Amino acid sequence: MKKHWLILVIGAILSTTHPTPLFAQDKTFELLAHRGLHQTFNPEGVDKDTCTAARIDPPSHPYIENTLESIQAALDLGADIIEFDVHPTIDNEFVVFHDWTLDCRTDGHGVVREQDSRYLKTLDVGYGYTADGGKSYPFRGKFIGAMPTLREVLTSFPHVSFLINIKSNQQEEGRLLTEYLHNIPNAGKGRLYVYGKGAGIDLFASLNKDIVTLSKQQAKSCLQSYILFGWSGHISGACHHKLVPIPANYQWLIWGWPDRFEQRLKKVGSRALFMGAHRKGKADSGIDDVESFKSIPVGFSGIVFTNRIDLIGTYVTRKNSQ
Repeated sequence: MKKHWLILVIGAILSTTHPTPLFAQDKTFELLAHRGLHQTFNPEGVDKDTCTAARIDPPSHPYIENTLESIQAALDLGADIIEFDVHPTIDNEFVVFHDWTLDCRTDGHGVVREQDSRYLKTLDVGYGYTADGGKSYPFRGKFIGAMPTLREVLTSFPHVSFLINIKSNQQEEGRLLTEYLHNIPNAGKGRLYVYGKGAGIDLFASLNKDIVTLSKQQAKSCLQSYILFGWSGHISGACHHKLVPIPANYQWLIWGWPDRFEQRLKKVGSRALFMGAHRKGKADSGIDDVESFKSIPVGFSGIVFTNRIDLIGTYVTRKNSQ
């Protein structure tokens, strides 16, 4: 109970001393496109085992996530950073693919990381997408061989920033990704962000001090400390060289939001990641519509997370041209 009262008191102070403007008038931030330009789906009832490719909305564009074409399309719509997932393979590659297994989206079967990259390159990664319960499959045959390696992505877009998701919590994966990036000439580590969970991201962060990282536990520790002691300007070690996610409905808790907070993060090599409203069990809520966009404070210069680069990118471009 005391903790709840503390939060309410802090909120009351912040609401009077650090008011949040209605929305950003000019684009001072960077847009992060989650999954690039992808097919949308109804998130109602989705859990970790749900095949989302089998419940997509009627397609409004010809792209699917985690392909070179999707990345380019997202960039064309105004994305500054592209998020994607990676898996190691048995032949020492990393492939860019969302699911843990192949069965939902492709014509292949089995766990992705138990495969050879040459086999993965033969698959139709658009095979399982359907918007009408399996009556039609609009992307079949259009993305055969389109699962890229991480090397292909980094070399195809040498000046683009990426947020890479380590899919497992295995410590070994942090080491493997470190070695993989080290062996790619001009990988451009300064343009990479990496996130994940558990021992994998913890080891990666310890081995790559020059790469900004994010994990759920680190973010929780960072924000708890800042909510309690941020009035003093103190930034705990848990916030150093990190992406710090700020849900839109909790920005009122952040001391000095947004200007002073961002200045403090910058001094420790970190950046704020502005998310959509936090809801229980929904970790990837984004700024996905115009009303959500209006919650971005004026002058925010961090990273804005969106699942709908098609909507938000277009809106920002149109707004800036007025």
